[in-house]
Amino acid sequence: MTQTPTDHSPAQGQARAHFTVPAKHPMVTVLGSGDALLRVIEKAFPATDIHVRGNQVSAAGEAAEVALIQRLFDEMMLVLRTGQPMTEDAVERSIAMLKASENGNGPDETPAEVLTQNILSSRGRTIRPKTLNQKRYVDAIDKHTIVFGIGPAGTGKTYLAMAKAVQALQSKQVTRIILTRPAVEAGERLGFLPGTLYEKIDPYLRPLYDALHDMVDPDSIPRLMASGTIEVAPLAYMRGRAQPVFTKVLTPDGFRPIGDLEVGDLVVGSNGEPTPVLGVYPQGEKDIYRVTAQDGSSTLCCGDHLWTVRTASDRRRDKPWRVLETNEMIGNLRAAHARRYELPLLSKPVCFPGREVPMDPYALGLLLGDGCLTGSTTPSFATDDLELASALETALPGVSVRWKDRVNYTLNRVRAPGDVVTLENPVTRTLRALDLLGTRSCSKFVPDDYLHNAAEVRLALLQGLLDSDGGPVAQAGRTCRIQYTTTSILLRDDVIALVQSLGGVAYSRRRAAEGRTPGKAHGHDVHYRRDAHVLDIRLPAGMEPFRLSRKLEKYREAGGGGRPMRFIDSIEPAGREEAVCIQVAAADSLYVTEDYLLTHNTLNDAFIILDEAQNTSAEQMKMFLTRLGFDSKIVVTGDVTQVDLPGGTKSGLRQVQGILEGVEDVHFSRLTSHDVVRHKLVGRIVDAYEQFDTLNGL
Repeated sequence: MTQTPTDHSPAQGQARAHFTVPAKHPMVTVLGSGDALLRVIEKAFPATDIHVRGNQVSAAGEAAEVALIQRLFDEMMLVLRTGQPMTEDAVERSIAMLKASENGNGPDETPAEVLTQNILSSRGRTIRPKTLNQKRYVDAIDKHTIVFGIGPAGTGKTYLAMAKAVQALQSKQVTRIILTRPAVEAGERLGFLPGTLYEKIDPYLRPLYDALHDMVDPDSIPRLMASGTIEVAPLAYMRGRAQPVFTKVLTPDGFRPIGDLEVGDLVVGSNGEPTPVLGVYPQGEKDIYRVTAQDGSSTLCCGDHLWTVRTASDRRRDKPWRVLETNEMIGNLRAAHARRYELPLLSKPVCFPGREVPMDPYALGLLLGDGCLTGSTTPSFATDDLELASALETALPGVSVRWKDRVNYTLNRVRAPGDVVTLENPVTRTLRALDLLGTRSCSKFVPDDYLHNAAEVRLALLQGLLDSDGGPVAQAGRTCRIQYTTTSILLRDDVIALVQSLGGVAYSRRRAAEGRTPGKAHGHDVHYRRDAHVLDIRLPAGMEPFRLSRKLEKYREAGGGGRPMRFIDSIEPAGREEAVCIQVAAADSLYVTEDYLLTHNTLNDAFIILDEAQNTSAEQMKMFLTRLGFDSKIVVTGDVTQVDLPGGTKSGLRQVQGILEGVEDVHFSRLTSHDVVRHKLVGRIVDAYEQFDTLNGL
């Protein structure tokens, strides 16, 4: 918005300002339908005269008010530039924030920052915070492990938490969502109601289902719930949920929750082959420990869980692997400064069933490494190795890899006589089918059809990735490790999974972009914009990580990659949890869980929402919070003014504020009537009840 200099009248403290709305923004978007937004502004600043002529807006009045109006229009234009419409409610909230800021009590955030923060886009609509407290609530969920959202109905506590949970699931920050509410009557006085248990408790859970349907494709919800990716249940039936009983273990068809396994089901054993489940044995509540390997992989188990391990002395003396309990290893994990206990690895790559794929896996690996997949131009590939350009052309039938300039090649469709000019580029078509079209260096990933495919497909894909963005690192007196670098978190995790599924290990570290010396390209500095994820990889003997001649020769000359190894790095207490054990037919009793560890029980990463928490008892709240697993997040929502617990029962949400206030990584977000985003009358009703309670000492 263009504005003319402001003329002041020092004697009277008056000012006049003129604003010009750019032609690309119709005045109706600024003033509202029927000048509704303008009337909101005039009502908020009754002492200031505001006039509109064409795309010109003028304001005359007290200097302070004119300055606020000027800031308000600037903030409105910032919001409109994002494509988001302004509403009467948004204008009112913006005015309130600006006035608070003028009085010295305002936030650091501007109205535009609050109103344009996108959380989740789904089914043609974008979910955003609408008030300052809502934005701070959302920010707190990002920054803390446990967040309490406390406030009256209509403030978006549950809805925003649900949006953050779906966002975390879609970005693979968690592997499942758990939604729960304390159904006060459930399991106690619902017996007279007709129907099954789930039909009886469904009304208590309906608000969670409704919010979920707003954010996730309704057709996919039954599938996600059947697989355990999304769980919705009343708190009374959540004991053991999100614990080892629901950990996903590897089967020939992919990962499945351990609680879904039955006798006769197949899981993947230490040799990569399927092995049947012989028994499922609930263990009840046990002391749980987190066992972490030095490559960052970890799992949970009980204290008497059996581990197959060996020491350096066992290896030197060619002794067999020993079996120890977790309790036996605690406090005995180091021999001098070395890690004492080695864990077994897959003896052979996992045998996933072969799947048809639309593109040669080696070619896909090259394109994930050095290809331009944005879809805005013809697909291209960058390399200074003619061998890679030639190999890419060989692997892509119907595609010509043509040199463009310097190290750049374009991937053009080979036209046959009679072809229509408008036929889609086959590479573009395949990338679209794989959902890779439009990805950039920081958002690339490996499609599931390649990640869970035959070993030769996975290896070919990995070779393409390493030929483009990896390389051998020879070390004097040592075997050669493989190093791979990417700016994509998703691709980093997928490469680690590829390596582990082939029987290797991968160590990850982050190289921060900030402070790094810029690189050089054609004599110009090239600054690093994103952090890099560096993987140090070791693959089993006989498995060659490269096809590119110069890299493969260097790898062979250095003696190959040696032997990949995993050692136990730490064993830490993790509380008391429900545990389950399965027996498999494999001779070594091992099967594959998350991170391709060979053990029994792990805890999935989860985003857990406890809604209507004011109706939990103090004991229920403690039980719920102490079941927090590693790499999980909890959001607890409720309104302490609407407790429905039986007389004499203390609300767990009221009590927990006095217990956990100030505890590190626990945050309390308190919303008020000003954050109500329903009908305006709801906020007034909340205020009226608060005044009544205050006057009557309630």
